[in-house]
Amino acid sequence: MNLIELMKNIKSKNILVMGDIMLDNYYFGKSNRISPEAPVPILLEKNNKKIPGGASNVALNLITGNQKVTVASVVGNDKSGDELIDILKENGIDTSLILKDNNRPTIVKTRFIGQNNMQMFRFDQEIKNALSEELSEKFYDLLKKNIKKYDLVIISDYNKGFLTISNTPKFISIARDNNVKVLVDIKEPEFNKYKNAYVLKPNLDELSLITNMEINTEEDILKACKVLKDSTNCNYVLATRGAAGMSLYDGKNLTNINCASREVYDVTGAGDTVISYLGIGIANNFDIIDSANISNYAAGVKVSKMGTYAVKIDEIIDYIIDSNNVISDNKFVTVEKLKEILSNTNKKVVFTNGCFDLLHAGHLSSFKKAKLYGDILVVAVNSDASVKENKGDLRPIINEEDRIKMICELECVDYVILMEDKTPVNLIKEIKPDVSIKGEDWKEREVPEKEIVESYGGKMEFISLEKGKSTTNIINKILKVYSHE
Repeated sequence: MNLIELMKNIKSKNILVMGDIMLDNYYFGKSNRISPEAPVPILLEKNNKKIPGGASNVALNLITGNQKVTVASVVGNDKSGDELIDILKENGIDTSLILKDNNRPTIVKTRFIGQNNMQMFRFDQEIKNALSEELSEKFYDLLKKNIKKYDLVIISDYNKGFLTISNTPKFISIARDNNVKVLVDIKEPEFNKYKNAYVLKPNLDELSLITNMEINTEEDILKACKVLKDSTNCNYVLATRGAAGMSLYDGKNLTNINCASREVYDVTGAGDTVISYLGIGIANNFDIIDSANISNYAAGVKVSKMGTYAVKIDEIIDYIIDSNNVISDNKFVTVEKLKEILSNTNKKVVFTNGCFDLLHAGHLSSFKKAKLYGDILVVAVNSDASVKENKGDLRPIINEEDRIKMICELECVDYVILMEDKTPVNLIKEIKPDVSIKGEDWKEREVPEKEIVESYGGKMEFISLEKGKSTTNIINKILKVYSHE
């Protein structure tokens, strides 16, 4: 099963996220002058938003990935803690295992964003004291009572005090004793903290720190992964390598996965996205390599977005298709879906339509020529009923489902829609393409959609056709051959 099919078969699992949760505040505005009080820019606020960050961003990614999620963590007994819990609840996350700690404030990161989404300044509020033994004991009891509910545990360690060197191994042990796999996004440079986890996910700096090894080459990564695996008794090490992708070590081999990102806009929260979708794959019993590949593509989506962002399954599927030129049934869309897609792009849209019965080289040539007029080529395929209206009761020879499947397989075609009417007038009214394409044989004829296209500023273009290549000629040739047999 390929990655796209796996993504489409993701089931909802119960996943527990344990770790340091925080509230990410964003203030957006415009800065065009320096303060007279000090040589610093002044940001004039336009709007702001509050988003769950840290381990709660992992939870948000899991929810967006259609999972059922519970968070176990602490917040302060303060307004920010209440706000964070409320936001998590609003997103369908179970907060029953979040406790309030009177000895610490809720962790808050406040970012000030100027024009062009440039971060000007960040202000943090936090105390990194280790969680008290009293609260740790409460979490042991809660975990023992609830662990059988969960298909997977993800520990997201930001080294802010909730996960300590003494309590984290006990959390892992409780899960492991109940046959629940534990994935850990590591931070602490102590092997003992992460003993017996199923997967450990460091970045290269964290891998170097915990193993006390210098990492410059692929051989260094292999050696460091081996040390980490042997020292913690974990099953796998997944080392993320930034622009170089990631490396998965299984105790014998190091498998490299190339970076899937095409455009790096903001790396904030990319690690959260990786551990989330790795967890979704493993909870769904996908192969570890497939799970790592899915998480890699998910990270590619994340770094193309600004700030803390929860990645959707559909975005990953689209990203896989775009990154690999994969031909997918996703090309066949409803008019409503196509309108939604086109509303989110500034690319030039080209439209053409036809029966495309007995797909041949003339059709392919026409599609390629049409694509030259813009960025996105939409092909409308006549339904069986409308073909009969246009061509007679003996047509089509190939049914609409098969004709659509064949056109979806053409690399130059971006989207395919079904056309129920004899003419494309109603479709063009709906999607308003920038260019509508007809064959040059229509130049001297009345084009039904011409008035509509030009009414909103679109253009009609007429392309040359391959001489002698037509469905009618093919049918006549077949009949001639058949009559001689």
